[in-house]
Amino acid sequence: LAKELSENYPVALVNSLNPYRIDGQKTGAFEVVDFLGDAPDMHVLPVGNAGNITAYWRGYKEYRKDGLARQLPQMWGFQAAGSAPIVKGKIVKNPDTIATAIRIGNPASWEQAIDARDSSGGLIDSVTDKEILSAYRLVAGKEGVFVEPSSAAGIAGLIKYKKAGKLPQGKRIVVTVTGHGLKDISWALESAAKPKIIPVKAAIAAKALGLA
Repeated sequence: LAKELSENYPVALVNSLNPYRIDGQKTGAFEVVDFLGDAPDMHVLPVGNAGNITAYWRGYKEYRKDGLARQLPQMWGFQAAGSAPIVKGKIVKNPDTIATAIRIGNPASWEQAIDARDSSGGLIDSVTDKEILSAYRLVAGKEGVFVEPSSAAGIAGLIKYKKAGKLPQGKRIVVTVTGHGLKDISWALESAAKPKIIPVKAAIAAKALGLA
């Protein structure tokens, strides 16, 4: 729909089909290197249309070519299990996942993502909705970072590999969480504790707060 609108009406297409978007996003890799002093050993991202993994890999390569980074990272990407065309090696006609931003059955940057994976010695795997929601709640509860469920796919993947004993030790790992939680608040509302209504009395409030 967005593509058709952009071809026939004065609408700018700003998803991963737009090459300017990839070149804009690659500067994220520049920022990572500028902050760390070099590229990380691993960079982990959620994968939907595969623009982010493509863009970051391009950015790292350019910084390495210009002598601003000494190494290149392994690129690790994670798709939702119900929407994992790259993992399965075929188009998913009816992708099904709660991670709406990566619910994509035919990624625009499919080939580039495979190149990023293979050229970097990385991987692209999948995580379940349950794993995504667990990571989503974890990063909010432990780090105070409110992301949309799709953005937690990379974290979910790291946790999955850690539990399986497959996560390399002693590595510097960067994880990109790609979208703010306000983009998809339904799961936040469902996960939130129900409010407890109390009388307007200080003693009762103190007790409810564990202060007395």
